[in-house]
Amino acid sequence: MPSVFSAIIAGDIPGRFVWEDEDVVAFLTIAPITQGHTLVVPRQEVDHWQDVDGELFDKCTGVSREIARAVRKAFDAPRAGFLIAGLEVPHLHMHVFPAYSMGDFDISNADPNPSPESMDEAAGKIKSALRDLGNGKFVPS
Repeated sequence: MPSVFSAIIAGDIPGRFVWEDEDVVAFLTIAPITQGHTLVVPRQEVDHWQDVDGELFDKCTGVSREIARAVRKAFDAPRAGFLIAGLEVPHLHMHVFPAYSMGDFDISNADPNPSPESMDEAAGKIKSALRDLGNGKFVPS
């Protein structure tokens, strides 16, 4: 059964995409821990991270690393957080977010209702940072 992420990837549900390639996408979560919280998701529907093909997993973590570099730059964060939880949606996704403290790693502290302006600002900052870091060909317009 297709996940909500499959619907976002297909364009059936809107998403704020910051990265798109043939195998992996990244878009902002609707419930950010910190501004700039991004989900890295394979286009292929795989539920458990340990079941994904090794090559695709490596590609997902590589994209996560590039998103991490961008969120640190865009938000002047001392660290970029990285989590694979997978309890919310049965489709592999990697959480990448600006991290300022250990409390930022607690997904239960996510903002359930961020403003559209805050989300648009975050997407713009991440896209700009990705371009500055040489990843412009993967940044959707």
